[in-house]
Amino acid sequence: MGAIALYARPSAAYGEKLAATRALLLRAATEFAPVTQASSLGAEDVVITHLINSLAVDIPVFVLETGTLHPQTLELLERTVATSRVPVNVYRPVQEHVVRFVEREGAEAMYRSIELRKACCHLRKMEPLERALAGHRAWITGLRREQSNARADVPAIDTSDARRVKINPLADWTNGDVWHYIASNAVDYNPLHDEFYPSIGCAPCTRAVAVGEDFRAGRWWWEDEAAKECGLHVKDNQESATA
Repeated sequence: MGAIALYARPSAAYGEKLAATRALLLRAATEFAPVTQASSLGAEDVVITHLINSLAVDIPVFVLETGTLHPQTLELLERTVATSRVPVNVYRPVQEHVVRFVEREGAEAMYRSIELRKACCHLRKMEPLERALAGHRAWITGLRREQSNARADVPAIDTSDARRVKINPLADWTNGDVWHYIASNAVDYNPLHDEFYPSIGCAPCTRAVAVGEDFRAGRWWWEDEAAKECGLHVKDNQESATA
C-alpha cells in the first residue's frame, strides 16, 4: 500500500489551512523578498514547491545535493528541475573538503560518534546552506509541528534568527493534510515514501520506519532522540544539543 492510500486523510480544517498557506506564500514573495524555498524533496517540500509554482510567485527553490542522496531522490531532483516554473538551484559541498574528511575519518564516520556525524552534516549541508541563503532576507521550509517534539512549537513566521526570517507555511498541517494535497493535485513525490520512509535525508542516515514508530525514527536511528537534527533547523540556544 502506497503513501497516498495510507495517509491522504485531510483534517477538518484543511481548507482553511490551505487558504492560509497560500496567503502566507503570497505575503512572503513581497514582504520578505528576496526569499527562497529550501527543499529536501520530501513530501512537505514538494507540496510547497507545487504551491509556489501554482501561485506564480517569484520564490526560487534550492536543494542541497549532499553527494550521498538516494538514487530516487536524485531522480526526483532531475524531474523537479525540468518541470518547475521557478528556478531550482542545486548546491553541493566543497568536494575537496569532503574527500579530505572521508580519507581521514572513513566513509562511515557518522556511525562512530555524534561529533563525526555533525562534522559530516556541516560539510555536506551546513556550509552549502550558507551559500544558498546568502543575500536572502527569508527562507521557506517544510517544518510541521507534528513532525517531532523538537518541532512542536514551530511558528508560521519565525523571527528568532536575527540574520533572516524563517517561514513555515505548513506548520499546522497534519501528515494527512500533506498527503491529501499530493493526491488531490497529482504532485510528483519521492517513491521512497511508498516504502515507509516518511522522512528522507542522506542514504547512510535514513532508514524505513516500522508501524508505530515516530515520524523521524528513521533519521540517525543509532543516536539519542535529542540529537536528531542536522543543524539546518536548530536555534542558537539549542546548538550544543542538537546541531
